[in-house]
Amino acid sequence: MLLDKTTRMNFLFDFYQALLTDKQRSYMQLYYLDDLSLGEIAESYEVSRQAVYDNIRRTEAMLEEYEEKLQLFHKFKKRQKITDKLSACLQDDTTEKADLLPLVEQLKQD
Repeated sequence: MLLDKTTRMNFLFDFYQALLTDKQRSYMQLYYLDDLSLGEIAESYEVSRQAVYDNIRRTEAMLEEYEEKLQLFHKFKKRQKITDKLSACLQDDTTEKADLLPLVEQLKQD
């Protein structure tokens, strides 16, 4: 479960980091990408561990709100599934062009 949350936060951060402040972006990068502890981040910014924790939790909530409204990660996962199906069809010698068209149309919809 923790790995799932970390992976999700990393994706959300990738999609929405431009919407964050410099401090939010820095804390999230240090915590999720560089795997620093709250204490290590707090020490480097000369703030309390609680301040770092609160900032990260608020930022996580903001990222989830952005995703709820913009759905960039959801659309990415959907496109990824379609491209996986396309790849599988292209590797299958029995696939007809007509079988590929619906998948291409699905990609166009997003």
